[in-house]
This record gives sequence, structure tokens and C-alpha cells, in this order.
Amino acid sequence: MSDWLDEIKWDANGLVPAIAQDHASGQMLMMAWMNRAALQLTLQEGRAIYWSRSRGKLWRKGEESGNVQELKEMRLDCDADVILLSVIQHGGVACHTGRPHCFYKRMQDGVWVTDVEVAKDPKEMYA
Repeated sequence: MSDWLDEIKWDANGLVPAIAQDHASGQMLMMAWMNRAALQLTLQEGRAIYWSRSRGKLWRKGEESGNVQELKEMRLDCDADVILLSVIQHGGVACHTGRPHCFYKRMQDGVWVTDVEVAKDPKEMYA
């Protein structure tokens, strides 16, 4: 039996994009990167764990903010190069800007318009 991680098409840096989606509403919450360790730990721990490219280390979503993503289901797309995580977003905030999700800018008449307000001040979430 082959390792389930070997079925994934990793990029040149050993990463795969992962989209977190709210389990109840279907709202796209965020996109982040995962390496093999992050993906394996996500399945083992039942919570979203990503690879932080800027910090160069594993990042357990909510480790600082408390906004943990509890894993309900994991899917692999048809090309085996994108992961979809169906999660329960604890704390109601998925974005580091303090918004419920990261997709808060909408294109309108050639400009990006912010149409989702901050739900929690980021200064309250991060030291």
C-alpha cells in the first residue's frame, strides 16, 4: 500500500496549497500552504496545521490567536495539487486582520473594495 502523502503533487518547494472552508456555511475562509509534516499532523491532531513560509516553520492555526480550525473533512482535488479542509472555525476569526475570512476585498469598478468589517482587533489576538 502506497503512502497517501505520495499521491499529492507537491510543488518544487515540497508544498501544496490548502483552502480552509467553513464546514457549516461553505464560506471560503483562507488559503495557506502545507508540507508533508503539516498535512500529516493535521490529520493526526484533527486541527489545521500549515507551513508558514515567512517563518519557515509549522504553524498551528490559532496557536497565538486562539482561533483554531477543527478539521471535519479533508479532500484532494482531481489534479492532486490542492487540499480542501472543511473546518469548524473556533473564535469566528480566520484572518490575521481580525476578519471572519481572508476574502474581504471585492473587485468593483476596477478597484478593490473592502466589504467585510473587522470582527476582532488583531492587537487583542497577537502579542
